Formats: sequence, structure tokens, C-alpha cells
Amino acid sequence: MRSSVGQMLLSVAVVLEAGAALAGGPAALRMAAFHCDATPPIGHPLVGGFSKPVQTVEDPLEARGIVLEDQHGRYVLCALDWCGLANSSYWLVRRKVAEAAGTEESRIAVHCLHQHTVPLADGLGRELMEKAAGQSKAIPMFDPAVLERLADRMAAAVRESLGRLEPFDRVGTGQARVERVASSRRILLADGTIATRMSSTKDPKLQALPEGKIDPYLKTITLARGDTPLVRLHYYATHPQSFYGDGRVSSDVPGLARRQVEGADGVFQVYFTGCAGDVAMGKYNDGAPQARSELTARLADAMKASIRSTQFQPVNRLTWRVVPLLLPLRNEGRFTVDRQREVLDDPAAPNAARIDAATYLAFAQRIDRPILLTSLELGGAMILHLPGEPMVEYQLAAQRMAPDTFVAVAGYGEYDPIYVCTEAAFSEGGYEPTEAWSAPHSEQILKKAIHDLLGRP
Repeated sequence: MRSSVGQMLLSVAVVLEAGAALAGGPAALRMAAFHCDATPPIGHPLVGGFSKPVQTVEDPLEARGIVLEDQHGRYVLCALDWCGLANSSYWLVRRKVAEAAGTEESRIAVHCLHQHTVPLADGLGRELMEKAAGQSKAIPMFDPAVLERLADRMAAAVRESLGRLEPFDRVGTGQARVERVASSRRILLADGTIATRMSSTKDPKLQALPEGKIDPYLKTITLARGDTPLVRLHYYATHPQSFYGDGRVSSDVPGLARRQVEGADGVFQVYFTGCAGDVAMGKYNDGAPQARSELTARLADAMKASIRSTQFQPVNRLTWRVVPLLLPLRNEGRFTVDRQREVLDDPAAPNAARIDAATYLAFAQRIDRPILLTSLELGGAMILHLPGEPMVEYQLAAQRMAPDTFVAVAGYGEYDPIYVCTEAAFSEGGYEPTEAWSAPHSEQILKKAIHDLLGRP
């Protein structure tokens, strides 16, 4: 059953790609930007129950994106200032946005920025938590009514934008090196062990370790009509949080930088977090407010430099590819359905362990439903839309597979698998494999899907 579903969807994917690719001569491309508020109310859970609930709002959260239109229909790219949307929570938002845009759900790409000062929604996980045996009160993960209202606001913003669709005929690509922001969370030491360096540290030994494996470049794609830029899409791979855990809501470093650049540039800006599963800002962040300001300034400087480097080319068509992804469930040691069910049903287990169990079991419950990966090709630019928290290797691999193409990658789409590690990471150790719900050989499966998204022969 599982393989037949995958084969059926793969056939659909090929047809969708061929339909775009076979579109003959020039055709008008149109776009419209949209945005809406995504700020949760006071008291709402943050990070799916892993953090204190909302106590104060430092700056508002947003959903920001674009609607694209060609002769085949409409497509939506959206970046959301939330930590993650998994399974039924993601499907709800995708369905409502698709209905508002008058298009198919397979043409919607919604990605979270993954700040940790924001909500996370896992619908199936929440249902499992509520039904858990021996539980008098469910651990609050998120409020479905708040998510429903957000999905409605996003749909309304998309619907309103359709009246503002306007032609574009050029696509620009630029990139800039980001100085002293991202650093690897996994530093392999001489003795073969992994030193873990998360989003902030005051430990001078961890600060002194090298940056490690990252993608140092921020990439920018600009859509323009003639000499007039209409929207800029930015892509950069790092965990975006400079602080978390104290009940403050903030769009944090990328949201603050986005706002700064939009004010200076006068053009609508959208920021996507790339494959940042094993990348954070810990080398350059001691958790102090000054560090946050400096990180924001350096990221904003890179965005501005990337804009200045932009080179344009004409564009009159787009290609949208859809590739279904079936990741295998991790099934060893404590990562089994039976063991995680025991943890979920144990009222004496730590809250964090029970939340993890609920999200693992939610992934197991939907394991035969493919995650739809998509890519957008515009001229010489390619955007890949990937799920979960992929390690940076997947982004670098995509660039290696298409060295003649400007490849930008958004991670944190459908969030179910949590970390998507490399196979080697499981034997190396470190933090990320302890929160990875898919099996070690997922690496080869996801890389094959990336190859297909790129349209490689």
C-alpha cells in the first residue's frame, strides 16, 4: 500500500512538471505579496509546550509570502514566524491557503522560521496527548482555536492579494557572505566525540571552537518588472533564536533584520530559514541583549549586500515540481511505538519526554502519508522546499547537484520528522539524533528527492 501510494503521487508529480515545462512561448507571469499578523495571545503555549507560555510580546509575529500566477494556475510561498507546523496543523493551513488562492494544495509551500519565542503546532500530537491514559490534564502544546484563526487570517490575506496581482518579467539573484552569525552545533573533536554548541553559550572553550560546517552565504531572489523590484526572498541557514524560554514573544534576529531591511529598501521582504538542523548562532551569542542587536545588524548587513549583488535576467515561465517523500520511521532502542506509548501514558514521566513521545507517535501515525516536497524554478533560480529540520548537508548537497544553478533552500516545511540527520550523525552522537524520528537511511531517500526536485537527469 505504501509503495503504491508513493508511485501514484510520483506519477502526478511528473505530470505537473511536464505541464509547466511544455508550456511553449512567452506567457505573462504575475505576483502579489501578502502578510498578516501571527502573534499568539497572552497565555498561549510556546514551542509546543517546551517553554513558558506567552507573558509579553516584544514585537509582532507575521506570515509573509507571495502568490505567483502563470497560465497553469497559482502557487504560494509563505514564511511564518512560528516554530513548526506538523501533520494536521500543517494540512489545515495549507488547505485554507490553497482554497483562498484558488489552487491545488500541492502548489502551496508554507515554511516556519523556527524561532523559539513563538508557537509550535502538532495537531496529531496534541490529540494523542489528550487521549493518553492516566492523564487528568493534557500538557498544553497549542490552542487549536488560535491556529484556526491564524489560518483564516492567512487565507484572507492571500485572497485579498489576488486583486493586486501584477506582472513581473525579470528575476534577480544575489548572495553575500554572512559574517559572524552562523556556527555548527556539532564540532567533531580530536578524540572523535562531538562538542555540542547550541544557540548561545558563555563557555569560552565552546566560543573558541571553529565555526564548523555551515553554508556561509545568504541568498536573495528578487522578482521585478523592468527596473522596479517587487519582492525579495531571502534564504539563510541558521537556527534563528538568540534567546528563549522566558515567555517573551519575538520574531527574533531574522524578523528584526527583515524589518530593518524592508524599511531601508522600500521593497517587500520575505525571509526563509534554510537547512539549519545542525547550525545555530552559539559561537557568536552569549545570550546578552547586545549580542542579539549585533547579530541582527550583521544579518541585515548581509541581506543588504546580497541585494546590492543582484544580477537580473528575463523570465517568462516557471516550473513547479512536486515530489512525494516517504521517510521511514526510526525503530530501534527507545525509538519504538511501544516504548514511546509507555512514556506518553506515564503521568510521572517528565513533560518534555511525554511531548516528544506524542510527536514521535504522531509521525508514526501518518507514516504512510507522503510529505509533498516542491521546488520552483524561475530562470536560473531554483528554490527547494524541504520538511522538518534538515541538516545543512542537504542544502550543500543540493548546490553540489546543480552547480550551474542558483539554488536556494527553505527548510522547516511540514515539521513531522523533526531533525532529518545524516546517516553518519547517528553513530557520531550529539543532540540532533536524540530528536530525529526518521531512520538513519533517510539521508539517501531525501537526497534522491532533492535530485528529483532539481530536475536532474
